[in-house]
Amino acid sequence: MSLIENHKRFVDGFTKFLGAENILESKIPRERRVFITIKREKLRDAVKYLMDHEGFNHITTITGLDAGETLDVLYHLTKKDLSLTLRVKAPMDDPAVDSISDLMNGAFMYELEVHDLIGVVPRGHPNLKRLSLPEDWPEGVHPLLKKWSLDKIKEEINGKEG
Repeated sequence: MSLIENHKRFVDGFTKFLGAENILESKIPRERRVFITIKREKLRDAVKYLMDHEGFNHITTITGLDAGETLDVLYHLTKKDLSLTLRVKAPMDDPAVDSISDLMNGAFMYELEVHDLIGVVPRGHPNLKRLSLPEDWPEGVHPLLKKWSLDKIKEEINGKEG
């Protein structure tokens, strides 16, 4: 059986577990690479399943993306023969996802970084504090959001000092 066939079986099993209504998109662009977008309320269930049943015990990183209408959080998980990117979308008016730091210790710092830079709150994080930005950074200014240009950030910082 080829790796692609194994990956298809993995996606089918994951979809069966989580429910097809909770899978928004899945892609297998090449061997050893799978992308799955799920509903955000299923994140913890998905991560538990991936750890307990599929052997995904390593998180490479978590990245955040201002996708225009949503803030997307991408969880990059790996195991021996597969790299999985699990994506959840948070609406701009409710930029939050459930923390997985109690499930995967490696997520702890990445969740803080995503919170600092794009403003997605990891609900239930045990120590939500600044990581990448100074403690006195203006509240609500997340520098990787498209709405913040360098000039606007400078105005916000200078306005705070002045």
